[in-house]
Amino acid sequence: MLIDGYDTLLLDLDGVVYLGRHAVPGAPEALEEARRGGVRLAYVTNNASRTPSAIAAHLRELGVPAEPADVVTSAQAAARLVAEQVPAGANVLVVGGTGLRAAVRDRGLRPVSTAAEDPVAVVQGIAPGLSYGLLAEGALAVRQGALFVASNRDSTMPTDRGVVPGNGAMVQVIVTATGVEPVYAGKPDPPLHRESMIRTGARRPLVVGDRLDTDIEGAHNAGVDSLLVLTGVARPVDLLTAPPEHRPTYLGEDLSALLAPYPEVERGTCGGWRARWEDGELRLEGAGSRVDALRAACDAAWAAAGDGRADEDAVKPALARLT
Repeated sequence: MLIDGYDTLLLDLDGVVYLGRHAVPGAPEALEEARRGGVRLAYVTNNASRTPSAIAAHLRELGVPAEPADVVTSAQAAARLVAEQVPAGANVLVVGGTGLRAAVRDRGLRPVSTAAEDPVAVVQGIAPGLSYGLLAEGALAVRQGALFVASNRDSTMPTDRGVVPGNGAMVQVIVTATGVEPVYAGKPDPPLHRESMIRTGARRPLVVGDRLDTDIEGAHNAGVDSLLVLTGVARPVDLLTAPPEHRPTYLGEDLSALLAPYPEVERGTCGGWRARWEDGELRLEGAGSRVDALRAACDAAWAAAGDGRADEDAVKPALARLT
């Protein structure tokens, strides 16, 4: 199986395990089988709004095996970043929700809500109902010289209703008001991967995600293997035109790919599909599963692009076969 040789799965949540309040079809069953096979499951999320206990409880409601210790959040990574740079017990202005406040408190820091409390740092993460007033307090504190840390830079996040603004979009309110860029804790930046390795003790992890610019780039930055699943944000055109840092080690339709042998992909062929360049355009021939067609097309596109990225117009003939 694909998971053979890996001791830990570092699994993204939104778009991989669930979409909003609902499990991705087949995800609970695939993860339970992987767990029974001896692989550790760690849920690594850029979403800083909820505590690990709340996330684990949600996962169990969906039939996914999880305990609070299995959850690693960007809130925890951000809190560690702050704690490493400020005195113990210092005031930290939290522009976010319960998960971020709890992570800050767990690091021996004091979460506060106004710039008048002289915070030494501002830490921001997405939360339902994040208010203008709290964003304004964050901007005031950053202008006063507070360290600025953000849980992640995701501009969007997937939900069961569609794609909505993420923390990266909200961070720009403070950035625009102050001219100060934060230090980012979440994927693809290193702190969250470091937090995951500290908490899991993984020796040979496999990163599993649905976003090229966070999950896959984060794995690339850390020098570890990755699996991209097609149940979330990434589209075939994104994969075909991906630069090297956004190219996953493996492609799967969903988490069931973990439990199957990975097919050989060589010189633009996979399964019953062959991808080739003709007159400057990428073309697909053959028959079989959509994901095998995409694997073949990506292999050909990435080989031709080298350290660059394939032109979107040039891959349109292959895309037409994938839809």
